[in-house]
Amino acid sequence: MSGGERDGGRRLSTKEAAERLGVKAETVYAYVSRGLLSSRRGPGGRGSTFDPKEVEALSRRNTRAAAASSAGGELAVRTRITLIEQDHYYFRGVDATELAAHYAYEQVAEWLWTGELPADVRFTAPEEIVTAARRAVQALPAHSSPTDRLRVATIAAAAADPLRFDLDEQAVLGTARALVPTLVDALPTVGSWARDEHTIAGRLWPRLATRAPDDGWMNALDLALALLIDHDLAASTLAVRVAASARAHPYAAISAGLGVLEGPLHGAASGLAHRMLTEVIERGSAAAVVADHLRAGRRVPGLGHRLYPREDPRAQALFTALEQVPEAHDALAAARDVVSTTARHTELYANVDLALAVMTVAAGMPSEAGETVFAVARTAGWIAHALEEYGERPLRMRPSGNYTGARPPQPLPLPTP
Repeated sequence: MSGGERDGGRRLSTKEAAERLGVKAETVYAYVSRGLLSSRRGPGGRGSTFDPKEVEALSRRNTRAAAASSAGGELAVRTRITLIEQDHYYFRGVDATELAAHYAYEQVAEWLWTGELPADVRFTAPEEIVTAARRAVQALPAHSSPTDRLRVATIAAAAADPLRFDLDEQAVLGTARALVPTLVDALPTVGSWARDEHTIAGRLWPRLATRAPDDGWMNALDLALALLIDHDLAASTLAVRVAASARAHPYAAISAGLGVLEGPLHGAASGLAHRMLTEVIERGSAAAVVADHLRAGRRVPGLGHRLYPREDPRAQALFTALEQVPEAHDALAAARDVVSTTARHTELYANVDLALAVMTVAAGMPSEAGETVFAVARTAGWIAHALEEYGERPLRMRPSGNYTGARPPQPLPLPTP
């Protein structure tokens, strides 16, 4: 029964409105001044009265806002995939850096998707789907970004797959195992070297670098892919889950993630770190480069992460792997110079974008190569989240807006002359 029904249409006094809202009388008047409540003078012109339905609606909005505030102002989503805690992150309860150090990217993907770790797994894609994706990418302008290419490849692959609307778990897994290699194979090649065309890292390398990879480089690339496969509810992952909540097919969900990933604060961040490291190596010192960033009011790329008070564990793991690659020596030294120079001003630690930049600079890859690695890697994590969301109640990712605009009824607006 609503407040209006209980009160038989009787308006509430200021005291009654305050009690229902759980606030002081002064706060009720503040709501009126902000347009959140409307008031009317009481009989005889004494005091203010309030519509009980309006008070009840505001009470519900305040309750939702309080719930959001208690959760840190963020949407909380049930998930069993990734936990970030005390400078570590875990995939289904297992230390993610340990998984990445001991198992290939494809195996880690299967662990996220199924909770099982196969001894050997290869991802393959139907030729007609790869051909459709490749042709679509080839039609793009030469200056297209990696995310542009991957997003177009995803859309083309979806159009070529008549079974894309099947959201059965096994069907989605089949789509996932085909989509990841399709995205890689659709990218243009810059080199002719491939160590193992049966692995995602082996197929991806000639799309990133012209040089021949040895075991050290291949281990570093595969490790980077496995480390980046998921990171809880990053902005792009949330977009994927929203799409999956609306029961969009996997290709559409991945496309939603790629759209968000292109932002400079997300997947493209490693490119900024790449260009900074290149400049540090050319100038022989990080001091002037860091000073230029600070003077311009820019953050120093590749430093700090809101989820890790100290160094990003993904950066630690990738730095350790790159120490085994002789060609990475100069880029590693430049990265350490950046960290130590910045530490004189504020205590910040390396994040995975800086580690990715070390790899891409040292291997002679273009500045956007880190974005490509990030997007290919994260595709498998997005699939894991889509799979999990398909098992939840549809459209649960539908928060309520906290309306702060003018209270109705407002007069009909007139056209602007």
